[in-house]
Amino acid sequence: MIGNIIKPELIELIRQRGFTKLRDVLTEFEPVELAEILGDFEPNEQAVFLRLLPKETAADVFEFFDLDTQECLLEALGRDQLAELLNEMDPDDRTAILEELPDNVSSRLLDLLNPSERKIADELLGYPEGSIGRIMIPEYVEIKSSWKVQDVLNHLRNCGDKKESLHQLYVTDTMGKLIGLLRLRNLVIAPLNTDVSELLDSQIISLNATDKQEVAVTIFQKYDRTVLPVTDTNSCLVGVVTVDDIMDVAEEEVTEDFQKMGGMEALEAPYLSLPVFQMIRKRGGWLVILFFGQQLTVFAMEHIKGDLDKMIYLISFLPLIISSGGNTGSQTSTLIIRALATHEVSLQDTWKVLVRELLTSFGLGLILALLSFSLIFVFKSHFESAYLSVALIISFSLLGVVTLGGLIGGIFPFLLSKLKFDPAVCSSPFVTTLIDVSGLLIYFQIARLFMP
Repeated sequence: MIGNIIKPELIELIRQRGFTKLRDVLTEFEPVELAEILGDFEPNEQAVFLRLLPKETAADVFEFFDLDTQECLLEALGRDQLAELLNEMDPDDRTAILEELPDNVSSRLLDLLNPSERKIADELLGYPEGSIGRIMIPEYVEIKSSWKVQDVLNHLRNCGDKKESLHQLYVTDTMGKLIGLLRLRNLVIAPLNTDVSELLDSQIISLNATDKQEVAVTIFQKYDRTVLPVTDTNSCLVGVVTVDDIMDVAEEEVTEDFQKMGGMEALEAPYLSLPVFQMIRKRGGWLVILFFGQQLTVFAMEHIKGDLDKMIYLISFLPLIISSGGNTGSQTSTLIIRALATHEVSLQDTWKVLVRELLTSFGLGLILALLSFSLIFVFKSHFESAYLSVALIISFSLLGVVTLGGLIGGIFPFLLSKLKFDPAVCSSPFVTTLIDVSGLLIYFQIARLFMP
């Protein structure tokens, strides 16, 4: 909406070459708003706007662009401006761009960094892909345990404006190991000659730089923090992670799980920016697997074709039976996958969950069975003298298929977790396909028992 209002004015200023006025207009907005406004322009026009902005603001705006826009701008910007932009960017945001680019492009951009920023970039890129070290900020306030309050205040005056998160100061020993934190409130009200060790909070919640980013999401959620320190394998302080970066990671994880639960590979890029060929490749493989899985349904139908000829009206209830089981299985798998992701349940709870789902799905099946039994009696004239057989077949089939659907939907996520796979790949389409086949067999085995 903002972009639609301001865009005509910006275009007119560019046409008139009113760059002074253009700079004044642009600086009235926050970086996130500027990224939204400039997102509708061509890369060469965006480059003009960025040149007009202060370099700190330009770096902030660049960080809010999506990856495709950033890559286009890297080509549109001149070497000097590109160097300024990269050196002004937050280290974690710069790392996110560099790790997505081809190696030759990343190397070219790294050569544009000044020595200190190049060292930081190399250190962050040296951590494993998807680790906490890739998203941490190596700029923090480090306090020595031997200092007094006056020393800390002097240190903050000298470097505080360049550091991340001043409300918690991290205390290290002579070896650089994290031994506690110092809250700014306690520092301000303490006498100037007070030893830091007297104000030290030794209850530390920290992250390991080599752990998966998903671990950080869990810890932030559990302890409700806005910033946490990051240590290496020797417990030495190496950086901090802020909640805004963790929110991005959490959003990516939820998006990836949703896509996998839809029966497809996770997308590495936004929907509209992914080429159609890649979209076909991401979705086609799983659809082929599901296609062959559904062939089992065809074989099952062929196997019971003779029974269908004897009670042709059973076909009318086939979608009802199969969809009820599939819906139950999808409900259960979705609940269990989410519970595993949020650590509400673990592998140790497998049998407890299965017993619970057995009772739940049996109860749900019983409700649907009684409902179907009642409806068939209401419309028994449609089935002539076979209405009782039909009622029993449909009712017991619903009870069996729904119960089985709940068990299948409950056991698959645990099985995949045990095998070290992502439970999200146990998606609704896979559960439904398996229940389709097993539901058919249950349905017509019961039909044989009660068929007149």
